[in-house]
Amino acid sequence: MSNRIKKVLVVTGGGDCPGLNAVIRGIAKRARKEKNWEVWGSIEAFNGVLNEPQHIIRLTSHKTAGIHVKGGTILKTTNKSNPLKYPVIQPDGTVKELDRSDELVQKIRSLGFDAVINIGGDGSQRISRVLYQKGLPIVGVPKTIDNDLSATDMTFGFQTAVQIATDAFDKLVTTAESHHRVMIMEVMGRDAGWIALHTAIAGGAEICLIPEIPYDVNKLVKRIEARYTHGKGFVNIVVAEGARPVDGTVVARAGEKGSEHKRLGGIAFQLAQQLKDAGCKAEIRETVLGHIQRGGTPTAFDRVLASLFGVKAMELVIHEEFGKMVALKNNNITYVSLEEATREYNFVQKDSYLIKAARGLGISFGD
Repeated sequence: MSNRIKKVLVVTGGGDCPGLNAVIRGIAKRARKEKNWEVWGSIEAFNGVLNEPQHIIRLTSHKTAGIHVKGGTILKTTNKSNPLKYPVIQPDGTVKELDRSDELVQKIRSLGFDAVINIGGDGSQRISRVLYQKGLPIVGVPKTIDNDLSATDMTFGFQTAVQIATDAFDKLVTTAESHHRVMIMEVMGRDAGWIALHTAIAGGAEICLIPEIPYDVNKLVKRIEARYTHGKGFVNIVVAEGARPVDGTVVARAGEKGSEHKRLGGIAFQLAQQLKDAGCKAEIRETVLGHIQRGGTPTAFDRVLASLFGVKAMELVIHEEFGKMVALKNNNITYVSLEEATREYNFVQKDSYLIKAARGLGISFGD
């Protein structure tokens, strides 16, 4: 066995997510059992490598001790460092996208890294796949509160986001009942409605609106009216930020310079106005959870899942199983190819049992 010290670089990209630190800790603790591995972290995704001066730190036992209970990521993160479309602001204020992937691979090699572990969602793993095709020894770890990666049964961070949303929803139910109001709670979910759907079932919502099922506002008004008798009654609605009416569009505005995505948000207020315009007579109040769902201490489930993912990712690196992404499959921690990991987006299927069960519980999707 070679006594050469090997180095692995850990990257966290995209949105922050409860459980990221547990993955980092899992990687570092597993690596230390091998004696000849060092773990380093790139600050703000791949910016730590691409920027001058570079910002890469050694993930010592002191740095990673106890971080599994903390939200966010000690390595910081950004959604503006896609090396395939790296945003560069020009003198006139416009943004030009450059492909810096070859430069990135060369820099990582010149720094002496034997492998990279990229912790991120769908976009991050697409980047991993391209970098692997360019010869970079890389392993992916799925991360997204939206649960929108189809190659794994669950992503860490999702259960925490659902728990936070459910706790908030429970509080809205009591005030809705007290005031006979319609309460609309907007949760995250750009293209997939997993958080909204699970929260609606857990919280006992009357209406759940998700991106996969466009809603008819007139049907929603009828459902609301059926809950009221002589002005008495109440309705609680969960709506994903990416939901839209039939023949309508999502509520979005331009993102910040350098971001690949538009900023979603505001559907709760648009829906309230649509209901009023369609004749809804009940008082309506709106609550937008926003980034509250991303922050704070991860649940025990997410800490366990994230820790297992971290250990497995490091084991793939040790055994040189590159071009793979760790995954949860049938309650086992395994792995899939990066190609399989990014092949299909994990939408909520309209004919799934989860949707059928929600309908069985009396939840309306406005269709």
